[in-house]
Amino acid sequence: MKISRRASLAMLAALTAATLIGCGKKEEAAAPAAAPSSAPAPAKAEPLKVAFVYIGPVGDAGWTFAHDKGRKAVDEKFGDKVKTSFVENVPESAADAERVFRQLAVDGNKLIFGTSFGYMEAMLKVAKEFPDVKFEHATGFKTADNLAQYDVRTYEGAYLAGVVAGKISKSGKLGVVASVPIPEVIRNIDAFTIGARSVNPKATTRVVWVNKWFDPGKEREAATTLIGQGVDVLMQNTDSAAVVQTAQEKGVAAFGWDSDMTSFGPKAHQAASMINWGVYYTKRVGEVLDGSWKTSTSWIGLKDDGIDLGAFNADLPADVKALVAERKKAIVDGSAPIWKGPVVDNTGKEQVAKDAVADDGFLHGIKFYVQGVEGKVPG
Repeated sequence: MKISRRASLAMLAALTAATLIGCGKKEEAAAPAAAPSSAPAPAKAEPLKVAFVYIGPVGDAGWTFAHDKGRKAVDEKFGDKVKTSFVENVPESAADAERVFRQLAVDGNKLIFGTSFGYMEAMLKVAKEFPDVKFEHATGFKTADNLAQYDVRTYEGAYLAGVVAGKISKSGKLGVVASVPIPEVIRNIDAFTIGARSVNPKATTRVVWVNKWFDPGKEREAATTLIGQGVDVLMQNTDSAAVVQTAQEKGVAAFGWDSDMTSFGPKAHQAASMINWGVYYTKRVGEVLDGSWKTSTSWIGLKDDGIDLGAFNADLPADVKALVAERKKAIVDGSAPIWKGPVVDNTGKEQVAKDAVADDGFLHGIKFYVQGVEGKVPG
């Protein structure tokens, strides 16, 4: 069959058009769909910065060591929600204390704990300058809208230690190495003596003041002086382990203060009045984190697990340990308050009437020695 040139051209044109159409479809094929974009991750909340200011070194084995254990309890409980720090060996002088508290606030700390009585005025001043920062002061008595006050009933531990001392002393002569003559310390000396005389009415207490919270050399000298006067059981209201070490060397008994000090004098160490600051610190940090923090005045004790007498010497008689447990229970349930009258001072003056119970206001203002403590309270 003969195909005309016109027909051939027509067929060629149709074939060319079909090829171009095919090529056009290939070029216009849809690109692969892009993966759906994910929403940006929410910014991680900045940790709450919490600072602690210490009067002594964290290795003092006593007061500051116990506070730093409380700081570590905060870290353990809240993890990356908090960032804690501390400054140790901060003097109680106004210039030094103010400088440290002010710098911590400038550095972005939103909760600052000051752990010594002498920081009170400095904290009040700095708290006014930083109203958006929360301050907490240990052992003082002044507060502000952003400054709370807290303390632990150390006299409860002192009383229980006195019960032990009264039971084990052979001479009936007890001694206390005391720091600074403020109500807190006088109250502990008195409670120790009340505890001792509850089991040995003839027990007496002698006191040597070192006028420092932490001075191992002076503490050692004071302990040696007391032992030279016939004292065979020592308590302290100072921050180092020097008293326990001296007792170990001289062959007398002693108590750890604020922390377990067994390792410093295994034979001398009868028990320890141990503070658990973590109970308070975790509570207050949690309140800042959840927005419920308010200024307050707190005084935790045996019933709050804030203090306890423990770390008993293995050779301490079982009946003495049982008596401590019995007295502890009576304090917690209120059946046998430590400060139930009659409480008489060492001049014979009645300070708490028979069957009356001293309230916290009275206890915070104690400036007298009870019957059984020798000497006079320093002016």
